[in-house]
Amino acid sequence: MRRLMKKELIYISTIALLLVFVGSSAFINEADTVEEGPVNWMSFEEAVEKSKTEKKKIFIDVYTDWCGWCKVMDKNTFSQADIAKYLNENFYPVKLDAEQEEDIEFRGHTFKFVPSGRRGYHQLAASLLNNKLSYPTVVFLDEDFNMIQPLAGYQKPEQFERVIKFIGGDHYKSTTWEEWVKEFESELN
Repeated sequence: MRRLMKKELIYISTIALLLVFVGSSAFINEADTVEEGPVNWMSFEEAVEKSKTEKKKIFIDVYTDWCGWCKVMDKNTFSQADIAKYLNENFYPVKLDAEQEEDIEFRGHTFKFVPSGRRGYHQLAASLLNNKLSYPTVVFLDEDFNMIQPLAGYQKPEQFERVIKFIGGDHYKSTTWEEWVKEFESELN
């Protein structure tokens, strides 16, 4: 009887380890799929560091984990190949969790998480959004980290393409938005 229990214990242990391995590898693959995608997202700190060697505008997607429209924008807008390509080529695309708890150092200032209510907010997100914590909001910074424009709300691919090309191509410096919209021709399939 004792020998039978030992075999059963080894069998159960082997099955348990196999299940843990299979379950964890499925989780890792799922996590990789979420992180990978057409847009080459980076952290704010990575974008600032890259800007030291090659100047580009910075595009920041300010989101939260609980924001349903943020997820819809990820799925419908940022997944569009033409949009992703344009963001990757013309901006440093940044994903910024407006509720992240890690500090961010920028221009001699430490931006921190501020507990508030049930959740809280990150000071950098509040600063970029002019203290109007609305999600999703995308923010455009120029090559010297000056604010070009925050844009609140869900953006359909067709709307968003106009915006990123208006700002990414520096058309905002010489053309009104109204003129741009009249003349713009979409390249989305």
